[in-house]
Amino acid sequence: MAEIRPIQAWRFNEELSEKIDQLTSPLFDVVSKKQRAKLYQDPINSIHLSVPNSSNEAAELLKIWKKEGILKQDSLPGIYVYYQHFSLAGSTTAYCRKGFICNMKAYDWDDQVLLRHENTIPKAVNDRVELLEHTQLNVSPTHGLYTDPSFELEKYMDESMLNPIYETEDYQGVRDVLSVIHDRKIIEQFLRVLGDKQVILADGHHRYEGSLLYRKKMTAMNPRHKGDEGYNYHFTFLTNTEAKDLRILPTHRLVKGLESIDEAKLLAKLEEDFIIKPVEDAHMIKEIILGKKWAFGLLFNENTYKIRLKPERITTMPWNFPDEIKELDLTVLHYFVIEKALGIAGKDQRTSEIIEFDRSFSDCLAKVIREEAQLALITKEISMEDVKKVCYSGHTMPQKSTYFYPKVICGFLFSSIKEDEFQPPVYSGF
Repeated sequence: MAEIRPIQAWRFNEELSEKIDQLTSPLFDVVSKKQRAKLYQDPINSIHLSVPNSSNEAAELLKIWKKEGILKQDSLPGIYVYYQHFSLAGSTTAYCRKGFICNMKAYDWDDQVLLRHENTIPKAVNDRVELLEHTQLNVSPTHGLYTDPSFELEKYMDESMLNPIYETEDYQGVRDVLSVIHDRKIIEQFLRVLGDKQVILADGHHRYEGSLLYRKKMTAMNPRHKGDEGYNYHFTFLTNTEAKDLRILPTHRLVKGLESIDEAKLLAKLEEDFIIKPVEDAHMIKEIILGKKWAFGLLFNENTYKIRLKPERITTMPWNFPDEIKELDLTVLHYFVIEKALGIAGKDQRTSEIIEFDRSFSDCLAKVIREEAQLALITKEISMEDVKKVCYSGHTMPQKSTYFYPKVICGFLFSSIKEDEFQPPVYSGF
């Protein structure tokens, strides 16, 4: 099953580490243009490696940072413990997502060791491959999930957290804390526990697939390929699916650019499959659909509706999926609303420019009111159990089905796949 290894990480030097909060950055797929422009003003912010103007520029900058000692490699490989303390809007509940960062072998999807629940967009994958090829550096970890009801590793992580390396507050308002485990016997426990686990890819499908494609390319080019070279591994943040602090937030759908949408005609189309009820206050729609199976919010610039699939209509879905996939809220939404009512075929939805995604309900409402979008489809959060069902079935969900919150940040650690920087020193015991 999942083979992991400790990391001999590259980090900002000790002096710079004192201002690490100024050097971190959001992941490449969530950083806004405004955030990027601001972070670019700092010549040594991690954004220059994670979202560079070009891969060549990032590679040249990395050489300079290593030569000048801006980045230094830790002397020992370790398991880096990463805790994220956060709360959710409208709630006073305090959460702490506990996990650890390591290198994990980049498995083929067919190996059924690493399981995905979403498909990727080719252009975004190509960008990640190019960056990896030029820099030989994994700049931010993907987020993977393993299942351990006994919580065997958490005691070691909690103990490590007594001596943190970094503690910052990030752009999400999340308190990020990092520590490291160097004890060989404890690290071997981590390797053993993951050794009989499958891993579900929670976030970072494009980064992972970039590593996978690069591994295949390098394997084909290397006649002496052994399987333990740096290019075989991927930078990964792993958390336990059984933890109560694992939060998945909904991602809503915006529709824009259709030739014409007539509200009355669309409602008439939906009536065959849905029970439709007007909602007086658009801001209440999230609460109104909460906990109701196959229920969604439908926002126009003046009117709001709750739509809920008639139970008997689920059997009319022609998509060739097993029942557990057909019965997911988002499958229902993408077939009965987006394909059947709006006319965007399922096979075209992943690359369609008509569908946009937004996690913020307020943004969706504002865009519809300002007529920047023709309508918004408001969804509910998906459960971890549903994610497991999809992954174990071998199928995938519609694009942008999950938003594991919070996002990890870039800049705490970097993981090199260059052979002379990847292979552990003899004295480490690994």
